[in-house]
Amino acid sequence: MKFEADLHVHSIASGHAFSTVADNIQAAVKKGLKLIAITDHGPNMPDGPHLYYFYNMRVLPKSYLGVEILKGIEANIIDEKGNIDIPEELVKKLDIVLAGFHPYCSPAGTVVENTKTMINAINNPLIDMIVHPGNPGFQIDPTEIVLACKEKGTLLEINNNSLGADGSRVGSYHNCLAIAEKAAEYGIKVAIGSDAHWAEQVGSFPLAVELASKAGLKESQVINISAQEIRLYLQKRKATNL
Repeated sequence: MKFEADLHVHSIASGHAFSTVADNIQAAVKKGLKLIAITDHGPNMPDGPHLYYFYNMRVLPKSYLGVEILKGIEANIIDEKGNIDIPEELVKKLDIVLAGFHPYCSPAGTVVENTKTMINAINNPLIDMIVHPGNPGFQIDPTEIVLACKEKGTLLEINNNSLGADGSRVGSYHNCLAIAEKAAEYGIKVAIGSDAHWAEQVGSFPLAVELASKAGLKESQVINISAQEIRLYLQKRKATNL
């Protein structure tokens, strides 16, 4: 697969990442990407930035060094209703909103409880994409999650960082594979994300691509092979949900 975009990238604003926005864009240039989303962690993350950071993303240019910049966030799912840790007025100022389960921020329960919470997040019109759904700390039912994404048109991520031995989500592989297999079966759109926490990881998805291939996902199901498809998807989401 040839990728034009990476929709899950962190900067030093996340507190536990190690590259600046400019570093990340320069890395994107080297990888031949046309678009990246800067998606630092929401404010409920212990070392996450203040809400002011996200309001001030307006100062970032629309593009830099020929790379389009989406102003975004990786928000935290904070309750069983699928709510997130930023207000709706801020969502309207951002280009893309990712959301996922995170320790210290999200309620963890049984498979049934976690699945219900994630489906509520999928149904939340403020959220464009669910990230790292294979997190073993928050077990879910893959079939129910994929079907909910299919119904609502919400993107589901295959997270490259979850598949590395040095990540915080060790043990994700089989969960991610089961989710990807269901995504392939039901024909939903996915994003393959780096979840980059330093610049050299931007646009690098080898483990996720291998898993997607094994699961039988078609290239046409992967949204970030086309920057234009991402633009159209987000335009439709904004027009429909906000």
